[in-house]
Amino acid sequence: MTWLLALVGAAVVYQAVVIALVALAWRTPRVTPRRTPANVGLAFDDVIIPTANGRRLAGWFVPGGGGPRPVVILVHGWGRTRERMLPYAEVLHPAGFHLLAFDARHHGASDRDGHASMKKFSEDIIAVVSYLETRTEVDKERIGVLGLSIGGSAAIHAAAHDPRIRAVVTVGSFAHPRDAMLAMGLGHPLLAPGMPLAFRIAEWRVGARFDDLAPERHIAGIAGRALLIHGEDDRVVPVEDLERLRECARGRASAWRVAGRGHSDPHLAPGFALRVIAFLKEALGVDPASASPDAKAGAA
Repeated sequence: MTWLLALVGAAVVYQAVVIALVALAWRTPRVTPRRTPANVGLAFDDVIIPTANGRRLAGWFVPGGGGPRPVVILVHGWGRTRERMLPYAEVLHPAGFHLLAFDARHHGASDRDGHASMKKFSEDIIAVVSYLETRTEVDKERIGVLGLSIGGSAAIHAAAHDPRIRAVVTVGSFAHPRDAMLAMGLGHPLLAPGMPLAFRIAEWRVGARFDDLAPERHIAGIAGRALLIHGEDDRVVPVEDLERLRECARGRASAWRVAGRGHSDPHLAPGFALRVIAFLKEALGVDPASASPDAKAGAA
């Protein structure tokens, strides 16, 4: 009996350790933006956006010019802030788009709300879409989203649930949140026996099954079109996730595997700006000749 109790005790301790490691990996570092669009020469307004559960998001609205114009929402990745989207704002602004970058809940200057998750990123994107509809300078029929990593995965989920989103660009996004967590360090063989229960607890905290949130299950349901971008040398989210998403999209997405780039730097590839701008203009129904990007944007 003693050995049986010892075995049960060891199993309980092991499971508790696995659950603690998942919780530790789930934490988001709290940092605030140190730079603003002014640091890259762009005028902007600070905005506060209401989101789910009575929380608020901090954001920047960067006007693209006068009159109703298309708008692109810029979504950072896990543990980052809207500051991470400044290179993308610098690239897209010469094309004449309005831009809105925001901190997701639990990130930057936005409110906390229990814990961060892809589901909350998606809810926040939809909240930003609703906010943009209140601005008279925004063309409400031409709203796009560009998201990095989890921000791109959440953009797919949001677009599948909100037809107001007409274009999605993802960079380094995962096809399934469970697989992403395993790829980011939780897939060690020593942790495998304890992961099913740990994931069930994580799903309970999120309020949804990972299978039900998986972008690969939703991408075929987006109302508009998607451009999937992934560095072939990505060591955070395998490039195979791009292929899974493209296959599941059933013709609603095109894909670009960027040679020599990893998880965080595909935007530095030659031709990135021109390719993304061309896609957004086509997907949003914008005259390709309007507000062409300058030479700096085209070479970024």
